[in-house]
Amino acid sequence: MPVYFKFLALSFGALLPLINPLASALVFLGVVGGAPREVLRSLARNIALTTMLFLAATDLGGAGILKLFGISLPVMQLAGGLVLAAMGWRLLNGSDTVVEREPSASVSDPATLHGKVFYPFTFPVTAGPASLVVTLTLSAHASKGELLQAIFAHLGILSAVALLCVAVYLCYSYADVITRKISQQTVHGILRVVAFILFCIGVQIAWNGLDALIAGRALLQK
Repeated sequence: MPVYFKFLALSFGALLPLINPLASALVFLGVVGGAPREVLRSLARNIALTTMLFLAATDLGGAGILKLFGISLPVMQLAGGLVLAAMGWRLLNGSDTVVEREPSASVSDPATLHGKVFYPFTFPVTAGPASLVVTLTLSAHASKGELLQAIFAHLGILSAVALLCVAVYLCYSYADVITRKISQQTVHGILRVVAFILFCIGVQIAWNGLDALIAGRALLQK
């Protein structure tokens, strides 16, 4: 069970600033415009479910993807950790952007909006390329070790994804309310804290991969 909570916390902390339900909800609201509340909730439910399936498939198929392209686990850890750390550093030092609080004047047809559930609402607005890289890295990291530990590690990843998708549903459903209740200064402050955590997680994952590569090279030289 400790490995379950370890990967739950690790995955949640790594994916939170990338999925970023709060900021993504503001982008989502800008696209849908002044759609009725029932349309917002329906879209939010479908987007959250699609995101869950999308990232779950990436996690469970991660080992197969690595084998297909001949990528070793330490290399994936090192590369993924560096990407993650770079994202955290960029978010931590980036300038505050002005969030558009008013939806666009035009209201899209609900049928047209539902046709955009996967693209662009799920990918790349909610879970972009960075989320895929991180999920693959976490999946590779979780797959090492004994079978039982790997199972609990993947359950931790999937649980974190499920929690984030619940947050996506809530933020998207009430995106119009959120824009009126939370100040931009508060949003930027939260993002800075999360960005620092993301940077630390990336450095830790990269270090684990580098350590494994150095250890493997040392064994070959003996």
